[in-house]
Formats: sequence, structure tokens, C-alpha cells
Amino acid sequence: MKPINERKHRPLELLIHIICWGMFYVFPLFLVQRNNGFIDWHVFMIHSMVPTSLFLIFYINYLVLIPQILFRERTKEFLIINFIIIVALTFILRYWNNLHFPPPMDMRRPAPPQYTFYMRDMASLIFAAGLSVAIRMSMRWSESEAARQEAIKSRTEAELKNLRNQLNPHFLLNTLNNIYALISFDTEKAQQAVQELSKLLRYVLYDNQQMYVPLHKEVDFIRNYIELMRIRVSTLVNIQTEFQIKPNSSTPIAPLIFISLIENAFKHGISPTEPSFIHITLSEDNDHICCMIRNSNHPKAETDKSGSGIGLEQVRKRLELIYPNAYEWIQKLSDDKKEYLSVITIKLTH
Repeated sequence: MKPINERKHRPLELLIHIICWGMFYVFPLFLVQRNNGFIDWHVFMIHSMVPTSLFLIFYINYLVLIPQILFRERTKEFLIINFIIIVALTFILRYWNNLHFPPPMDMRRPAPPQYTFYMRDMASLIFAAGLSVAIRMSMRWSESEAARQEAIKSRTEAELKNLRNQLNPHFLLNTLNNIYALISFDTEKAQQAVQELSKLLRYVLYDNQQMYVPLHKEVDFIRNYIELMRIRVSTLVNIQTEFQIKPNSSTPIAPLIFISLIENAFKHGISPTEPSFIHITLSEDNDHICCMIRNSNHPKAETDKSGSGIGLEQVRKRLELIYPNAYEWIQKLSDDKKEYLSVITIKLTH
């Protein structure tokens, strides 16, 4: 079965061939036109032998030899067959020409040596065969490149789907750990957290299956997640959020692209004994979307199993796949190791 692109471009390819060869065959008409404006069709047919021989060598290669022999890595056989055909056509052309246009008998102006005509005809036939190879090879390269790009696209989509499938249980695991911690000391808050979680899961189950979602939906999800986290943490933790986006912004954004950063801020930015803060800013302008998260740094102990650390690595992979060469990610720890900054800036394409 031929590729869809090849079938789609077949009429255009056929039209180009008809136009080019039509012009090539029309050229001899200018050589056989009489003074009265009429065309000597007998002479035209005689002169048409040259374009016909070029036509034959071109399409013998184009339709048979190149796809059936050259593309099957039988180069030596391809060259031998072409040599035989070109030599045969060269002798046929010379015989035809000498039959209809015999050399002049005027000894004062002797005709050029016959071998020059043989060399000229052979060079023309080699050029036609070479042109056929060049066109076919160019088409094959174009088809191979299209197939390669399609394979890359399919692989990228598969990798993104795999990352999304990994992200869902990762996100759910972290959230369930938070609710589990609430149950032991505040049942009412735990019940409220389950309700908030149901809202988040609705978004994760449905909108996360798309490549992009409107920015305002992603912001609503982030707000709900932060409110869920507020239930768990002490009121002494300073949590500030700022969303500078257009009302009901429809700017497309990869779903859940920032949530692992926010999870990371709650995981490492809160201490039960020391002052803690988390400041989250998400903004957009005509060209960029920027998510900046600044939090106090309280690394978890090695015995803490509340997260496996795969979230940030998934973020990096998704950014590379969805926004190649169109994002910047700055991660910085203050000199005193007490403050952590993470800034992702995504360049929008219009």
C-alpha cells in the first residue's frame, strides 16, 4: 500500500511530467516550420527521434530500473543494463540520422568525424538517465524524511502518553499521603480534603488526556490543589499565590506541567518547627507563560517516603518533548540554603 502523501501528490507529479515532455516535444516544431507557416510533419517525425530516445531512457529508468534494481542495492546490475541500453539507443539514433540526413558530399567542407556525433548522443542519453536517477532519489529521500518525521512524532506522542500515565498515579500518591496524614489528627479536614481531591481527579482523568488545555483551566486546577494543601498545613505557613493571566484565558498549555513544582514546594518548603513560606506566581503575556515558585527550603529526611522524586524529572522530559528550544527552567538555591527558587518560562508560538 502506497503512503497517503504519495497518492495525494501523484496527480501533480503526472502534470509536471506531461508539461515538461510536452515542451520538449514541441521544440522540434520550430525547426520544421516552412516559410508559408505550415509544418512539415514528416520532417517533424524524423526530428522527434531524439526526444523519443531520451523519453525512453528516462522512463525505463524512472519506472523500472531504479525502483526494481537500484533501490534494491543491485547497483552493478543497474549500471550494466543502462550501459547496454544507452549504447543500443546511440547506434539506433546514428543509423536513423544517417538514413534521413546523409553526410554532405561537398569535399570543400568535410563533415565532422562520426565519433563526435556518437559521443554527443551518448552524453545526452546519460544525462537523461542521470536526471531520472536524481529525481527518483530526491523523491525517495523526501518520502524517507516524511516517514522519519512521522515516526518521531509517533514516538514523541507515545512518550508523552507514557509520562502522563506515570504522572497520574504519582500525583494521586502524593495527595493520598497528605490526606492520610490529616486523618490521624483532623477527621473533618480529611473529609474536606477528599472532596477537594474529587475535583482534582475529575480534571486529571479527563483534561489530562489532551495535549493542551486552556490556561484558565490549568490555573483553576492549581488553585484547587493549593487549597487542598492549605487544609493540611498550619496557618503559620505563609502561602501566597498570584495569577496574572487574562480572564478566561484560552492560551494553550500542557496540562499538569507545573503541578510537580508546586508539589515539590509543599514537600520541601514546610517545616513543623521553623518559619516557612511558599510564594507562587503564574503570569502570561503575549509571548510567554511564566511560573515562578519561591519557597523556604527544608529538605526531608532520608526516611521520609512521601515522594519518590520522579516528578521533577517528568517535568523536564515533558518540557523537552512539548516545548523543545522554547522554554527556560531556572532552579536556584540561596547561598544560605534556606530559600529555593524555581522559574519555568515557556515561549508561546503563534
